[in-house]
Amino acid sequence: MKALYLKEIRSFLNSLVGYIAIAVFLTTTGMFLWQFSGPNNILNYGEASLYSFFAIAPYVFMFLIPAITMRSFADEKRNGTIEILLTKPISDIGIILAKFFAGSTLVLFALLPTLVYYYSIIQLGEVKGNIDHASTWGSYTGLFLLGMTFVAIGNFASSITKNQIIAFLLAVLLSFLLYVGFQFFAENFVAPWDLFFIKLSIQEHFEGMQKGVIDSRDVIYYLGTIVLFLFSTKLSLQSRFW
Repeated sequence: MKALYLKEIRSFLNSLVGYIAIAVFLTTTGMFLWQFSGPNNILNYGEASLYSFFAIAPYVFMFLIPAITMRSFADEKRNGTIEILLTKPISDIGIILAKFFAGSTLVLFALLPTLVYYYSIIQLGEVKGNIDHASTWGSYTGLFLLGMTFVAIGNFASSITKNQIIAFLLAVLLSFLLYVGFQFFAENFVAPWDLFFIKLSIQEHFEGMQKGVIDSRDVIYYLGTIVLFLFSTKLSLQSRFW
């Protein structure tokens, strides 16, 4: 699994996919936070906080991560290399985990440079260091878990089709549904079951971690969702025998 994981990382970096993904993420969030006027501009926000960044980043991830993962299995199927890969001395779950951890590593690489935003806020405050550190680190933890969840969703979408565009669109749709779809549905259509559907929303659990409290229920939700989509990917690969 380690060899495949390293191969996937090299594939991201050698093809410029990884660099482009990180550059797009940093450019998009940076423009909204520092250049574009509006409520998300940190300089106009009037508070030493990264709230705007954590409000924007999930929506950027919602499109960026599917663009990264869409070729994960779809490209292997299209090129006919999936059969070769599946005959290697590595289990299906090993292949899935290698691709999942490679995508998650790229998410981590994208987040690390944003610590510059964190440092800038510390320095720009009327009182240096006057920032809610617990809330910030809780938000970073939640955002990384959210990114890992989108990677699992993207890999699943890529495993059920040979077409990268279809894999991309399906991953975006599933990510959007899990992030805000359930909450919108609960608030507008199913009043008696609204709390149940709200708890299915990633946004609900992400906002919980933004308060600076790492609740085990939020972590379990993220991990459970990741496992669900990893298992679904395994079933998709096993369908070759059906």
